[in-house]
Amino acid sequence: MKKLTSLIVIVLALSTLVSAQAEKIIETEFKVFGVCGMCKSRIEKAMKIRQVKSAKWNKETKMLNVAYVENAITVDDLHKIVAKVGHDTEKFKAADSVYAKLPKCCLYRDNPLTH
Repeated sequence: MKKLTSLIVIVLALSTLVSAQAEKIIETEFKVFGVCGMCKSRIEKAMKIRQVKSAKWNKETKMLNVAYVENAITVDDLHKIVAKVGHDTEKFKAADSVYAKLPKCCLYRDNPLTH
């Protein structure tokens, strides 16, 4: 019985090691519109999902840098996630109803300094 338990532990450890090695992290960067620190928090919080290893939005450049697990999520999916919380990207526009619920300081569409 001890040999069987040891064998099971070894197999589980090896499968964990193989899956960790197979997980390839790649980076992408794309424009996300926003204006303030609250926008930054909202955008980065939206990226706190299992498939994303890190995400950082730059308020000045409007660029979101995302490190994510290859083949676990698509770049279009990343854009859609950000749009769902009210921020337009290069590829997808946030729903007007979601955008309208953003705090006033976060409304970037009519602000000429945000584009």
